[in-house]
Amino acid sequence: MEPRHLSVAVIGAGDYIGAAIARKFAAEGFVVFAGRRRGEKLAPLVAEIEASGGRIVGRSLDARKEEDLAGFLCDADATAPLDVCIFNIGANVNFPLLETTERVFRKVWELACYSGFLAGREAARLMLPRGRGNIFLTGATASLRGGTGYAAFASAKFGLRAVAESTARELGPKGIHVAHLIIDAGVDTEWVRERIKAREGEDALANLDPSRLMRPEAVADAYWQIYQEPRDAWSFEREIRPFAEKW
Repeated sequence: MEPRHLSVAVIGAGDYIGAAIARKFAAEGFVVFAGRRRGEKLAPLVAEIEASGGRIVGRSLDARKEEDLAGFLCDADATAPLDVCIFNIGANVNFPLLETTERVFRKVWELACYSGFLAGREAARLMLPRGRGNIFLTGATASLRGGTGYAAFASAKFGLRAVAESTARELGPKGIHVAHLIIDAGVDTEWVRERIKAREGEDALANLDPSRLMRPEAVADAYWQIYQEPRDAWSFEREIRPFAEKW
């Protein structure tokens, strides 16, 4: 089926990676359903994509709420058959162990793991009757190894990877491609640049090596490449990083 007759749901359509994914799939002809906590922040992205001839619906979405997420995906599917569901919620926080409160740990798990499970399950409900579809989940360096101050974030991302792998093993033979994309790098966002400034100073930010951070558009391109994989050569997991990244 041609992309113009299909929809893609972007869960966690923030200003950087999520927006880049929305732009990429809209440019390829998909109807984009974009969701984030404060849906009004999607207005500039909606205007941009519509001005370029694309089709997009922006919605407020709390992905931790089962009914909210299910309704969001059902609305996308009713507009055009849901062919791609991309879960892109981060929840990256860093706290020393003794400063990691129960509330922080639980909230990060809900955002980065539990809501990913809900997204995969509800997308599968819509895709399985058709015997086709794609469920992609965004991982991080923390998906593979914990670090100082990342007890909450790493445990959630480890958990999301396990959800993704279990889902892939179950749904792959039924025609649903489930993939986990590990972004092993800092992505070029305002938040990351502010962290570099706070940690290394104004001069470090002013003289930032362009190879140090990953462009959001590169992440979107990686997802498009995964989407195009033939059924006889599906990948479950890809790791992407800038060429200068030490790993």
